[in-house]
Amino acid sequence: MTFRERYDFEALVNEAERLVIEELGRQLELPDHAAICKCQECVVDMAAFALNAVKPLYRVTLLGRIYTRSMDQTEYEVSVGEAVKTAIAKISRNPSHD
Repeated sequence: MTFRERYDFEALVNEAERLVIEELGRQLELPDHAAICKCQECVVDMAAFALNAVKPLYRVTLLGRIYTRSMDQTEYEVSVGEAVKTAIAKISRNPSHD
């Protein structure tokens, strides 16, 4: 039996992913981003770029989920917003496709 088979890792969640995806959706809906490519490849690249720029926020328990939800209104949320803004600018200037 492998290590992964012995333990249930389904509860291990990076809440930063949720925050980045929500913020990316908000920012891409802004009128000044109307001309930005929103294909699958570009949007996922933007999310990955932003996630690499923010501190991970892993949780395992319900209490951890409550704690990370409370962080939505903190400086962490500001850092997520900035990371997403930077990711949109970077990927829109240098898309992975033609």
